[in-house]
Amino acid sequence: MEPKIVKQKISEEELVAIEKESPGMIKLAVDIKKEILSLGCFLHIDCYEQLLEEGSRPENVWGANFYPKEKKIDFISLVNIRLPHNKSMDISDKEIRNRIEAIIKNLLI
Repeated sequence: MEPKIVKQKISEEELVAIEKESPGMIKLAVDIKKEILSLGCFLHIDCYEQLLEEGSRPENVWGANFYPKEKKIDFISLVNIRLPHNKSMDISDKEIRNRIEAIIKNLLI
């Protein structure tokens, strides 16, 4: 499946179709400045690069995973390693996590 850029809330049907391609978990990248996301990628880097092609700046794009059935979000992705600011795949900055969560909820839930 090709990654899809989401700028406004998607329908439940669209979300179900995307989830069928990757049962249980949807990988995505979120631009916290533009408040958009790319989802449905095989690797987070694919969604990350798609957002960069759309004009997003690297410092604003973060990786996450969305579990549609549980409406759960985690913040673990290789694209999140940003030395020296973020030293692991998990996002440590609470403000960035909150912004990502709000964008995902606004566009997907």
